[in-house]
Amino acid sequence: MSTTPLQVAVVGAGAFGRNHLRVYRALERDGQPGRDRQQIKLVACVDPSEAARSAVAAEYAVPVFASVEELLASDLHVDAASVCTPTVHHAAAATELLRAGIDVLIEKPIAASLAEADAILTAAAEHDRVVQVGHLERFNPAVTAATPLMNRPMFFESHRLSIFTPRSLDVDVVLDLMIHDLDVVLTLAASPVREVRAVGLPVLSRKTDIANVRVEFESGAVANFTASRVSTERVRKLRFFQPHQYLSLDFARQDLLMIDVTAAASLTPAQMQALFAAQGMSQPDEAHSAEEVEAHLASLRTGPKETTAQTEAAAAAAHPSAGLSLRKVPTEPGEPLRLEIESFLNAVRTRETPRVSGNDGRAALALALEINSAIAAHAERAGL
Repeated sequence: MSTTPLQVAVVGAGAFGRNHLRVYRALERDGQPGRDRQQIKLVACVDPSEAARSAVAAEYAVPVFASVEELLASDLHVDAASVCTPTVHHAAAATELLRAGIDVLIEKPIAASLAEADAILTAAAEHDRVVQVGHLERFNPAVTAATPLMNRPMFFESHRLSIFTPRSLDVDVVLDLMIHDLDVVLTLAASPVREVRAVGLPVLSRKTDIANVRVEFESGAVANFTASRVSTERVRKLRFFQPHQYLSLDFARQDLLMIDVTAAASLTPAQMQALFAAQGMSQPDEAHSAEEVEAHLASLRTGPKETTAQTEAAAAAAHPSAGLSLRKVPTEPGEPLRLEIESFLNAVRTRETPRVSGNDGRAALALALEINSAIAAHAERAGL
């Protein structure tokens, strides 16, 4: 394998671009562990803002250009580049780079439309270039740990809530936040989409700021997604259920909790009712949140908090002690962005298909746009 350093550039010096610059400079300093310390060299940055260019030049001591055209017209050699511009400029920047023989990592979503996504994929195919899409959560250690555990997942519940910021207001909450979870669930479900139902509302911007979506897959699996960028708290969780198993994934904490219940130990309705009664709750139904169900499943291991004769008897009647296993799945901590960029650089060197390919990015975009169409149709029916 070549020991010549890969020469990389970053197009866009906003919040995302600055993070890519930071990671590339760290990899330039440290090399890529596990790959014979293969070296890279950060050689350029592109941004139309004079202030951004000045800041990057001062901090990273690399040439900065006002446009991709200026970069390509220079005498710099570039092997690979991150495209971190606003979404509406992804296609223009990426296709120029691809036609110049440069491999690209494109921040999510891949483009603003399917036509633009297809133009990117066509340029990549024509020039035999690598395209990776920046669906960051695919590199979250908890997702990496969950992927090999998939066994016909049938129900997903996703919550991604964020405090309002003026960042990324060029797109709605589906393309800004929910698309992370759409990509992960599409990968884990491994089934075509059958039906989409959705509702969403603008709150603090002119675009949809909060959305709730139900997706049914051809496999019969169902996924519920909630995304908000006007929340008072930050939540990034995904829960999924498959035969005799429940997994709870926390993206922020990079944690994965798994609960196994053997078929013989599954609770009968009477046992479940007794268990919840012992905890001061009615029989569980759809009104209970995943957090409540998770807490009560955990109580099967720890027993009820109260120790009266009545609650002890009820818990004993409900406790399938021989068949329940609740454990935290080991994960290997790591910064998802660094893992994503390392994966991209490895694909550039080996010419292998990236973990998050251009086609993956297109599939996530297609579902996101279908959701937005469903939101618009619901708003019209509701007279909003």
